[in-house]
Amino acid sequence: MAASLPDQSSTSQPHSSISNPKNEQRTTNNEELAEHVRQGLSRQPKALSSMYFYDEVGSRLFQQIMALPEYYPTRTEFEVLTRHRAAIAQALTPADGQPFHLLELGAGDGLKTKILLRELLAAGTRFAYAPVDISPSALAGLADSLRAELPSLQVEPLTAEYTQALAQLQGQPGRKAVLFLGSNIGNFPPAERQQFLGALAAQLSPDDRLLIGFDLRKDPRQIRAAYDDAQGVTAAFNLNLLTRLNHELGADFDLAAWEHFAEYDPLTGAMRSFLVSRRAQQVHVAALGQRFEFAAWEAIHTENSYKFTLPQIEQLAAAAGLRVQQVFQDEQQWFADVLLAPAE
Repeated sequence: MAASLPDQSSTSQPHSSISNPKNEQRTTNNEELAEHVRQGLSRQPKALSSMYFYDEVGSRLFQQIMALPEYYPTRTEFEVLTRHRAAIAQALTPADGQPFHLLELGAGDGLKTKILLRELLAAGTRFAYAPVDISPSALAGLADSLRAELPSLQVEPLTAEYTQALAQLQGQPGRKAVLFLGSNIGNFPPAERQQFLGALAAQLSPDDRLLIGFDLRKDPRQIRAAYDDAQGVTAAFNLNLLTRLNHELGADFDLAAWEHFAEYDPLTGAMRSFLVSRRAQQVHVAALGQRFEFAAWEAIHTENSYKFTLPQIEQLAAAAGLRVQQVFQDEQQWFADVLLAPAE
């Protein structure tokens, strides 16, 4: 889940027009948030970034979402990593057994990554784990928890944007094995997704590897249910964005006048979420000294989550100068962690 307008200060990269996944609390200043809202509600169609979903309440709601029976992505990727952990660890490790850097873009709490970290440590593999984020506090918290839980793990946090982190390691010996898990790649619109993959590929040496999580296309009803659960937790999560704007920017959104709407397009693989105005209304945002007009049933776009086919993944990789080496899937073939290498 997630979405965003362009924002170079985001703690949960990547940056895109409707893209920015992170299941952790986002800290920001009111000036940044206010400018984002001014831009997002002045455009047509209107859009707000779901990276701002993750205040304290939003983060708690997202934890509930991940435990819902409808929300399959998290537990399915857990299954993939658990089922194939030995093969994935071997694929990430250089054939000559030399030490390497394991970078993770957007590590979050590292819960899924620990499956691979434990496998690598148990095999006696020589590597350093480098979680990457632009938030020093988020990295410090993750590093402290890893050192306590996996004391033999060499943790080297990198405070940088994604491509900058890869560039920092260009001159160092050894392989870079890069993780981008959680189907975060699906939060990019198509053009920006291709641009992002190309930027990553440009920083990779021939022996480097890239493991990306892709949520695969499946029954459209199942996908839609994952973003519009029967208990209404996802609706509360989406609407909480308006509550946050009321609290932090002095906005006067009447939550009873808004509803969550989610729809999946099986032609494009796009899962989109919206906040829809139930009536014609004006909303005043005190921090901006500005009013915004909404027509009845006008929508604010808050999220994209694209789903993929395996041939589409191969095409994306090829266009970015990458090639698919291995595909690791769950038993039902709902999700794939795909190992990519620079094209020869």
